[in-house]
Amino acid sequence: MPVIECDVETARERLEEAGVTVESGNTDHERWRASRGGATAVAYDDKVVIQGESPQDLEALLREDGGRAHVYFDGACRGNPGPAATGWVIVTGDGIVAEGGERIGTMTNNQAEYEALLTALEAARDYGYDEIHVRGDSELIVKQVRGEYDTNNPELREKRVTVREILAGFDDWTLEHIPREVNNRADGLANEALDQG
Repeated sequence: MPVIECDVETARERLEEAGVTVESGNTDHERWRASRGGATAVAYDDKVVIQGESPQDLEALLREDGGRAHVYFDGACRGNPGPAATGWVIVTGDGIVAEGGERIGTMTNNQAEYEALLTALEAARDYGYDEIHVRGDSELIVKQVRGEYDTNNPELREKRVTVREILAGFDDWTLEHIPREVNNRADGLANEALDQG
């Protein structure tokens, strides 16, 4: 549940400018509340608390400066190709901001890794970060995106282009290969999603 310390009247104006309907609060302590996409922002004296399943839209509108985040991604599949899933985590100095894992059909391991990276980058963009440090345990994907390895597969080449386009939207970014044990949270989310299928 994101908590954003801010001037709540300025926050209200930003939401209204973005077309979000702002209503009066439900209690004496609530200054106002606003809902969008399954999430509700509730303003108190000096902070806004966002509740609900997908807070990223509201949080992106309310975050004053994009800030910096660490983004972890992992794709998993059982068989190659086989049932596949993604896992991703966004972490800041405040801890885990968001995470997710979902089944994505039948893919190769490399396709699943790219899908996980794309999903993680889109989430970081939606949260409004302007600087991201991305980490994954697929050396192939990391080196392809950084331009150190060629991509012969047309589908992977297309995914690499999309990844580079999203990365170009950030003020600053890095992409780093890390050992699997350091990436255990994203790996766990991908495997949990596979287990649930």
